[in-house]
Amino acid sequence: MYQSAQIPPQIGRVDSVAKAREVGEKFEAFFLGQMLQPMFANIDPAPPFGGGAGDKIWKSMMVDEIGKSMAKSGGIGLADTIQREILRMQEVQNQ
Repeated sequence: MYQSAQIPPQIGRVDSVAKAREVGEKFEAFFLGQMLQPMFANIDPAPPFGGGAGDKIWKSMMVDEIGKSMAKSGGIGLADTIQREILRMQEVQNQ
């Protein structure tokens, strides 16, 4: 099983809508990367171009980047929901 090299983003206090969006996208990218890892778990590279320890590290990084790319291009809508919730929670705390 592959392990992501990423650490989940911390969802905390943000000082702007743009920062809330950034946190939402980072979280969605992390989530998508984790969901995609099993898809690549059993794919064995054809010799002589793959295999070994480097292949496992590269594959994990590649899947993380695919998750980032998917989130940046619209993803599955998770970033929007997270952004709204961060802003809503901060609004409630400020009242």
